[in-house]
Amino acid sequence: MNHSVSEILFAEAKTLMPGGVNSPVRAYGNVGATPPFIARAKGSHIFDVDGNEYIDYVGSWGPMLLGHAHDAVLAAVADTAKNGLSFGAPCGLESELAKLVMSLVPSVEMIRMVNSGTEATMSAIRAARGFTGRDKIVKFEGCYHGHSDSLLIKAGSGMLTTGKPSSKGVPADLAKYTLTLQYNDVAGVKELFDKIGDEIAGVIVEPVAGNMGVVPAKLEFLQALSEETKKHGALLIVDEVMTGFRVGIHCAQGLYGIKPDLTTFGKIIGGGMPVGAYGGRLDVMQQIAPLGGIYQAGTLSGNPVAMAAGLATMRELVAHPEYYERAEANTKKLLAGIADAAKSAGIPVATNQVGSMGCVFFTETPVQCFADVQKSDLDLFRRYFLGMLDRGIYLAPSQFEAVFVSAAHTDEDIDRTLEAAKSTFAIL
Repeated sequence: MNHSVSEILFAEAKTLMPGGVNSPVRAYGNVGATPPFIARAKGSHIFDVDGNEYIDYVGSWGPMLLGHAHDAVLAAVADTAKNGLSFGAPCGLESELAKLVMSLVPSVEMIRMVNSGTEATMSAIRAARGFTGRDKIVKFEGCYHGHSDSLLIKAGSGMLTTGKPSSKGVPADLAKYTLTLQYNDVAGVKELFDKIGDEIAGVIVEPVAGNMGVVPAKLEFLQALSEETKKHGALLIVDEVMTGFRVGIHCAQGLYGIKPDLTTFGKIIGGGMPVGAYGGRLDVMQQIAPLGGIYQAGTLSGNPVAMAAGLATMRELVAHPEYYERAEANTKKLLAGIADAAKSAGIPVATNQVGSMGCVFFTETPVQCFADVQKSDLDLFRRYFLGMLDRGIYLAPSQFEAVFVSAAHTDEDIDRTLEAAKSTFAIL
């Protein structure tokens, strides 16, 4: 493919931004290629500045469950923007989105809008510490909860791609308050709480880890977290920034039947605009300023355009439950077909799926935790990625990211993708 315009744009971008990008995984450094610069998107397809068309399985990293440039979402944004982009003052759309989210997630008794998933998780951690009067937070290897200092300890996503288990600039004195356990390890959780349970402010967990590929939590693991936090007076924070309304209309906690103390949201509740939120128990949320002494603020939080995009997206999902069924069925078909194509070519892969999130791991063994993920053949993934890109299939440029299928993906999209996979595996 001809990426000449993308190459020119990327060369210029590298003189302006670190690595030429505003988020590390976009740089394509680990796959040894120039990232295509995207000009536009519609439905399940994106188009780059060189005129290439791709079937998109990134979906802006998750929020585009309806597909790109959905008519109802664009109309809501355009109508709202005519009256102003941001007021820095209350607007009715904030309450409308809050009510809708709360009606679908019973554990959320009060909610605060923010501008990103990182803000949401950072604020939830502060809320847990402020409410309990404790400092220590528990997280799990390979789970990524944004780039705030407390959570960049053995993180996933781009931190895995760059091979860094943590980040420079995070003070050692702060890092010592973040304790890291193995994902899905019930015994490890119980052992830690038996030792220092009364020092732990909270546990934060992705119910489906989406930043080390896709690794579903075991039900007994989440139940253990719920039981141990309750027993020791700590808070359970379920990070649904990625899974929230992606894996089901009642989120991952609805699938698993768990009730966390706090939940973080992002992605889909913004409909493609920068939005995050955190919410949960009333007694905890009433400690957030201005009601209580736990401070958190944001000038652009709850801005009308972002609220309108989120509301339009959420209302479409509530009105059309078949969107979930279609996206999940297509994800299942996609992963099964890729696994079959790989097997026919003698290439070992493992697949995981929850709803419309999935992942193909280049490893022979099932993947249930970070240690399993690390067995993946990254060079094989690199060659697979480049082969699929050449055939018009747009995947995340990292073994450690999810495949996101939208309600806009068609049977033809899936069939074309599987043909591309067969052709790619044949030359690996």
